[in-house]
Amino acid sequence: MSKPLLHIQHLGLCDYKSTWRKMQRYTDQRTAKSQDQLWLLEHPPIFTLGRAAKPEHLLAPGDIPIIQVDRGGQVTYHGPGQLVAYLLLDLHKKSFGIKTLVAQIELALINLLKDYAIQANTKPGAPGVYVDGEKIAALGLRVRHGCTFHGLSLNVDMDLEPFSRINPCGYPNLETTQLAARGGPTALKQVEVDLSHHLASQLDYTLAYISH
Repeated sequence: MSKPLLHIQHLGLCDYKSTWRKMQRYTDQRTAKSQDQLWLLEHPPIFTLGRAAKPEHLLAPGDIPIIQVDRGGQVTYHGPGQLVAYLLLDLHKKSFGIKTLVAQIELALINLLKDYAIQANTKPGAPGVYVDGEKIAALGLRVRHGCTFHGLSLNVDMDLEPFSRINPCGYPNLETTQLAARGGPTALKQVEVDLSHHLASQLDYTLAYISH
């Protein structure tokens, strides 16, 4: 039996709010025949607050915009040099639920980093991926009508200073790291391709590409 297709879009640098609204529309308008998609992109600097976010974890945002969104999780930062991957999937077509999906995404990230000779791990009760206790990738998903949107962010080669203005994902004094600091690749295009293959492998898809 052939694997279902995961259609990939490489979107470049995208405004956060308009991308978020586009994800919502796609999810709300889905039918059983709609494509499962993976959107790969970057965002201009922004702090996003998930549904569980507490104001006290936003320490000193300064001039960086803040937006309250409908994903799970706490506060995080997005900025240029960070790879963002949004997963628009219909879980009705899969044999697993959201908890398994999160675990498989984390494993895809760990295997990706292993390819780059970076040893990474997860932490119980703290979604995401860590290297020597420092967070390198964050996860925040939303499920609506059995379909997912939002996804993950992986720090590649970015300015990490804004993370010091928040308690990342609600954890005081949590340090962050990135591929550039760990000897990994710094070209987002390469990491996009590598990550998409690992996600397809873990989630049992065949990759397909949407051209623009």
